[in-house]
Amino acid sequence: MSSRSPSPSDSPPHYPGELPVIASPPRSPSPGAVREARLAALQRRQATLPPEESTESFKAFDDDYAKRIEFRRLIEPGILRPNAKEVAMASIRTLSTIAENLLREPENPKFRQFKPTNHIIKQRLVDPKGALEYAVALGFRPEVENFQPLYVFHDRHMSDLRIGAAILLEVMAVEAEKQERDELNKKSRKAEEDARVEKVKQAFIDDRRSKMMRDERERARAEAKKNKPA
Repeated sequence: MSSRSPSPSDSPPHYPGELPVIASPPRSPSPGAVREARLAALQRRQATLPPEESTESFKAFDDDYAKRIEFRRLIEPGILRPNAKEVAMASIRTLSTIAENLLREPENPKFRQFKPTNHIIKQRLVDPKGALEYAVALGFRPEVENFQPLYVFHDRHMSDLRIGAAILLEVMAVEAEKQERDELNKKSRKAEEDARVEKVKQAFIDDRRSKMMRDERERARAEAKKNKPA
């Protein structure tokens, strides 16, 4: 049986008095669907590449994704959940400073290590829960030098450092946006409360003015009645 192309006559019939059938617009794909589509596209591309090149390309994409998830979990719930908000954000800012300094000057020995006994480091990385674990995930490893404990960066973790630093910047940007929204909401609520108070105050003033006018009219009528000849 031969196939034929659909023609306009194949569409559902439309009768007078009935609304025409309109196809629903396509929905925007979910983030999960987008991620799956990207993976599928990369796999199709992998099939067209030489084995050594395709394997390395797919592995880099997959490893980066897994690392991003790992770093996000080290922050939430790792750092944000068990610590007070101010403590957690101070830890995140310190980790970001350490990471960004090292990325900017990777050969600078001052940025390649930190002392856990340093007052600021102890307060922001050692004492808060989860912060030191994030530093280890960035590539810092505990060592001892001249009987002093240190955390020293190892170059083989440079890729982890880049990914972890990007996640820290992402978290700080989200928090900054949230604080800005909270500040705007606070100002908006204050403006609404000020307007409500002003409205009540104005209503009180209007009521007093109306009462004064009524009292004045009553006195005028009483005075007129008193002075009226018998």
